[in-house]
Amino acid sequence: MGPTTPQLAHARVEDEVQPFGFDEATSSLKVLDQRLLPGSVHYTTLTDSDGVAEAIVSMKVRGAPAIGLVAAYGLAMLAARETSDRQVFAGVMGIAAKALIATRPTAVNLSRSVMHMVQEAMSVADREPQARAAHLLMAAKRLHADDLAANRRLGTFGARFLTGNRRLLTHCHTGALACGGWGTAIGILRTLGGEGRLAHVYANETRPYLQGARLTAWELQTLGLPVTLLTDAMGPALMASGDIDGVVVGADRISPRGDVANKIGTYALAIAARYHNLPFIVAASTATMDHAWGPETRIVIEERSSDEAALIRGERLAPEGVAYRHPAFDITPASLVTAIITENGVWHPHA
Repeated sequence: MGPTTPQLAHARVEDEVQPFGFDEATSSLKVLDQRLLPGSVHYTTLTDSDGVAEAIVSMKVRGAPAIGLVAAYGLAMLAARETSDRQVFAGVMGIAAKALIATRPTAVNLSRSVMHMVQEAMSVADREPQARAAHLLMAAKRLHADDLAANRRLGTFGARFLTGNRRLLTHCHTGALACGGWGTAIGILRTLGGEGRLAHVYANETRPYLQGARLTAWELQTLGLPVTLLTDAMGPALMASGDIDGVVVGADRISPRGDVANKIGTYALAIAARYHNLPFIVAASTATMDHAWGPETRIVIEERSSDEAALIRGERLAPEGVAYRHPAFDITPASLVTAIITENGVWHPHA
């Protein structure tokens, strides 16, 4: 099954559905409510950092790079409305920064973007309010542009690395809607598709929140890339039958030695790929690297609401009152990772 419109794999990012966009005329952020996809494309207008924090917690916006970027714009909006002196300005920015970081503790892009914006804010705290606001908006825009450029570069590196792997399995959602544009793991897939070297994509549904079913399948289909949806348990069986050549996933946090925190289910895929001698590839920009993550570090794994597992669009799937665990992420050790693709090239963490 081939792509119906392979040229869409190289569509201009500005022509795609955007996950968010800043409106300078109103100093507000338009955020695509990803909870409503694929049925409805609806944008919510956010005007302050509190609104951004709520949008991240509620999963209106999701994806490690994307939440870092919207948080940066949230602090820029706060600066545009804060006319107090240096001391009060610094305090307000610090409080907002802590609140934003607390929304999704596992994704390192979020804390890195927020702390970068705080540093930028402190560097201009003595300036006039209008100058402070302009400086922070420009800082957020630079982060946004850097993410898009990094994704395009890692897509090229990944496509070169996967020269002979044409049928690929992916997990969760790593496309343009999860980033500043283009995508990470999906960025590699669309680069391969644009070069005519992608035979098929198998996308896990990604239970319980169904990012793969609602977002990955929709985005790949929109791009004209050949995609088949799987439940999360099906991948290993297709590896055994020879239908899959490799696995490509994203990441929310990567340690200096190559351990990877990513959407729950990633670890199981890595084990299955190793057993079947298939490459297990992680695609992420260097902004996802956590240099403070050492051998003794205990990474906070976010536990999300049981309702996300027990309910689908308000319909209960399990008995009332049954206990649920919903860890949103797992950790794949570096020993199971074939390669990590970044904008700087290919890294073999266990070599």
